[in-house]
Formats: sequence, structure tokens, C-alpha cells
Amino acid sequence: MRHRKGYRKLGRDSAHRMALLRNLVTSLIENERVVTTLAKAKEARKFADRMVELAKKGNLHHRRLAYRFIYKKEAVRKLFDLLANRFQDREGGYTRILKLPKNRKGDGAEMAILEFVDYEFKPKEKKKE
Repeated sequence: MRHRKGYRKLGRDSAHRMALLRNLVTSLIENERVVTTLAKAKEARKFADRMVELAKKGNLHHRRLAYRFIYKKEAVRKLFDLLANRFQDREGGYTRILKLPKNRKGDGAEMAILEFVDYEFKPKEKKKE
């Protein structure tokens, strides 16, 4: 039985796993949408929601806590300036996970999209020649 087993190990040691999750959350903040495996998305969601909570509090201490976790200064700026204002009235559940219908071709892993709940898809414009 797996009672009280709190997290997924993702087949990595602790430092590698934390680096992976930090990168994933940083990419999520920058792009507001990431395609990854279902297990990674479920783990990254916890950290992404915590970062939004820090941003909503918005003081210097919480900004420094976010800098400890997120790699890029631009991502922290976007988190505190843009995303915190967008989620100010929301109590929680800042991210959503959408399962993709097809598994990854190489290893058959279940794929998912991790995105912020107010994300609006904008298709890229095709270049006219």
C-alpha cells in the first residue's frame, strides 16, 4: 500500500527531480502553457500554484522566496507583475491539466498540457510569401 507516500520520484534523484520541476515551472510562467508527461504535470502543478500564492502576497520577502525557486528574473517579474494581478480574485486552482489523446511515441508515456486556467490559445500566424 502506498499510504502517506507524498510525491512522485519521476525516476530521478532528489536534486535532479527538483531541477526538473524548477525548469518546468519557470517555463510554465514564461509561456503560460507547457506540454509534458502527465506525472510531471501533476507534480509541477503543486509548485506552480505555490508560486502564484507567493506572488499574490507580493511583498519583498515573498519575492525573494520565489527567486529561490525560479531560475529567471524575467519569469519572477512576470509572475509578480502580471500573473498575480490576473489571479487576485481567485482562491486557488490556478493551473489545469489537460490529458492529450495520444501517448508519446518513444516510450508510450501519457502526455498532458499544463496551463494557467485563464490561458487563451492564439494560433501562430502563417507567414505570407
